[in-house]
Amino acid sequence: MTHQFKFSYLLAGAAITALMAASPADARVDGDVITLGAAVSLTGKYSTAGNHTKRGYDLAVKMINASGGVKVGGKSYKLRVKYYDDESTPARGAQLAERLIKQDGVKFMLGPYSSGLTKAIAPVTEKHKIPMVEGNGASRSLFTKGYKYLFAVLSTSEQYLAEAINLAAEQAKAKGKSPSSVKVAMAFENDPFSQDVYLGILDGVKKYGMKIVVDDKLPPELNDMTATLNKVRALKPDVLVVSGHSKGAATAIRQVRQMKIKVPMLAMTHCESAKVTDAKKYGAGAAENVLCATQWAETMSYKDPVFGSAMAYFKRFAKEYKYNPPYQAAESTASVYVYAKALEAANSFDSGKVRAALAKTNLETFYGGVRFSPAGNNVAKPMILRQIQNGKYIPVAPSKFASGKYKPSM
Repeated sequence: MTHQFKFSYLLAGAAITALMAASPADARVDGDVITLGAAVSLTGKYSTAGNHTKRGYDLAVKMINASGGVKVGGKSYKLRVKYYDDESTPARGAQLAERLIKQDGVKFMLGPYSSGLTKAIAPVTEKHKIPMVEGNGASRSLFTKGYKYLFAVLSTSEQYLAEAINLAAEQAKAKGKSPSSVKVAMAFENDPFSQDVYLGILDGVKKYGMKIVVDDKLPPELNDMTATLNKVRALKPDVLVVSGHSKGAATAIRQVRQMKIKVPMLAMTHCESAKVTDAKKYGAGAAENVLCATQWAETMSYKDPVFGSAMAYFKRFAKEYKYNPPYQAAESTASVYVYAKALEAANSFDSGKVRAALAKTNLETFYGGVRFSPAGNNVAKPMILRQIQNGKYIPVAPSKFASGKYKPSM
């Protein structure tokens, strides 16, 4: 055996020994850098929100690294994210998740944009026992599959209008009445998202012993709510809740005004996407005092040590990217922050230990509270209700985080 051959042989042996000694769970911790993986919609139909998601991740990495990084085992590490473009296609997202895990050695995953892409990727991360923290898959069905490695920082779909029922109970008590005296009218499109929202309302109604006086399932492509609104006029509910995506919100605002329906509280989803404050489209003040569901608002009194207040985050993002952050960006940033804190709590790069730390998460963040149920959904952050007052969206519920006061519609 030549000297050169012996030297090469020894090098090869050392390399093999090093590989055998390295834990697979540590495969994407290179030097002082922890790599997170993400398949995100940078092109295709979800590209706008997908890019919001990526910028949310990028700002989180930048600010966490600037604040000292992630401390594990007495050492500080920087974060980075390895991205692939899922092209807004679930099948592509699943393929890329496999690539990140099997070829790139990523052991810590961030979520994609949308429930559909999350549904495609979750079985992959679950199969490989890789934790995934996500902020853009709201579907309740994601958390009925028994996944142990999926964690979502956002409020799931059944919570979208649940806060309206809590607010109605508060208002009844303020008037010296029992919450059980509240009469509720419900109009929900018969699609998976709206029916999830509906289940959240039912839970609240049962909790307070309220009475349902209208319970209508509406067709997709909702163009006419006349029959429902005639019932509302006759039965005089205290609360009307509507979920029918953008078209449902537009129809409700238009027909409530046209039919001169008076109801003390009107709450709905998709106000912003339906542009319900557009005076030219609906008439001046048509949406005044309507309650609108949202995941996050910069005026809420949430805060944390890295990003500061919700408003501080809003301003930092706007400065960095030259536009105001939508909630998709905020919840993406929060996902990275939760991951960083879990890595520190685990004090390990073992994916099983990090998964266990995620399951025990109990944090206050600029985005809101984060505490996961056994199913992996966030049970600490309620949806926010913003009331349209003088054409502006003012957070009014939950009241302890609100920046404005609720005004009854009549």
